[in-house]
Amino acid sequence: MAAPELINDIRVASRQMVRELGFMNSTLAATDYSPSAVHTLLEVGMRGSVTAAQLVQLLGLEKSSVSRMLAKLIRAGELQEVPLAEDARYKKLVLTAQGKESVSRINSYGETRVQQAMEYLDPARQSMVASGLSAYASALEACRKGTPLPPGDKPDIITGYLPGMIGRISEMHANYYSNHYGFGYFFESKVASGLAEFAGRLESERNNIWLAVLDGRVVGSVAIDGEDLGNNEAHLRWFILDDICRGTGIGRQLLARAMQFCDEQQFSAVQLWTFSGLHAARRLYESFGFRLTREWQGEQWGRSMLEQQFTHAMERG
Repeated sequence: MAAPELINDIRVASRQMVRELGFMNSTLAATDYSPSAVHTLLEVGMRGSVTAAQLVQLLGLEKSSVSRMLAKLIRAGELQEVPLAEDARYKKLVLTAQGKESVSRINSYGETRVQQAMEYLDPARQSMVASGLSAYASALEACRKGTPLPPGDKPDIITGYLPGMIGRISEMHANYYSNHYGFGYFFESKVASGLAEFAGRLESERNNIWLAVLDGRVVGSVAIDGEDLGNNEAHLRWFILDDICRGTGIGRQLLARAMQFCDEQQFSAVQLWTFSGLHAARRLYESFGFRLTREWQGEQWGRSMLEQQFTHAMERG
């Protein structure tokens, strides 16, 4: 249990952040829109499209409040409804051209505010702020959703195949990316089929997988595929954590094991493919020496996203 003094310090800082970020005003981020409307535009912009039901979960608001706010944004010309390809009875929300311009202005405003504030902090405190805010935000979300408290014991990290891992890793991917990005069966089936194919090649010394296991249940994973790219390059794949592991350092431990393996195998480089918006994961990748090398609009995840390739060039003495 946190000390009363610590709780009070966090509450004071939280109130100050609310004031400084402008949440006491009726509008936000130099727009004419409410905080909930601004957040909605940002979420739709980051994900490409969402449903009203997904926004209810993302924003933590009542369905009626979300419906009224969406109606205003549609009337204002920021959003439009498009029938879902797999079931025309349901609709998804996408940005209009006007909406994309609004999101661009909101992002520019937000990035400027953060950059200006970061200039008052040294690099060490900048990293501390980023990791601390991320962990605290995840803890607040877990409280709202009623996620069970993490047990006192830390997960064990094991190497190699574990019965049930294909289904469990696919489940973690499907749950996270459905809740946060609206991905559906296409994405889940792609993860499951790719894992199943890779599992058949785990006997190769160039391939490996690491699993974080707690009470017999897989709660995190990362894999290195040393065969699918060729050219003596490794492919980092299926890096995922259960919600109870976020902010615990388990992700860093998994990546450290994977990168140590790549060094031992003397790969010339390690590649990973992801998409824009996964800020916490990107910071972690970059802390291990990965750098963004390519960016393009693609649909390999089942819908149009700003896809990214990160590369870690292995150093050799």
